Amino acid sequence: MSEDLAARQDRAEERLAHLLRAVEDLSELATAQAARIERLEAQVAELRRAEAERQAEAGGGVTFGDERPPHW
Repeated sequence: MSEDLAARQDRAEERLAHLLRAVEDLSELATAQAARIERLEAQVAELRRAEAERQAEAGGGVTFGDERPPHW
């Protein structure tokens, strides 16, 4: 019975090691994705700022994407 118990313990320790590695891999992936999302959000904010500036310089008011042009 102790051999069976030792084998079960070995399998459990092996599975635990694989699970710990998977958690570490997922943690690294989540950290990398969070950094990428932050960079993309900063780029989007910069693009929005630049577009608002461009529209203000053009003398136009605020336009919304779902508005129809006045000639419709």
